[in-house]
Amino acid sequence: MNIVRSWREQKIILKTWFPTLRDEDFLFEPGERENMLDRLAAKLSKTRTELEIVFSELQRY
Repeated sequence: MNIVRSWREQKIILKTWFPTLRDEDFLFEPGERENMLDRLAAKLSKTRTELEIVFSELQRY
């Protein structure tokens, strides 16, 4: 996936698309990115594959 948006931009768009998301949902320590993605997937009731598709769509939005 070619990332064209900053993490800040991606968070803003995701919070717009999914109003249940909060800043705290995006917090992670170095090396804990996978855990954060799993938490996001669970909160949004999506599989990791579906979440990856959402992130891909962010790059085209």
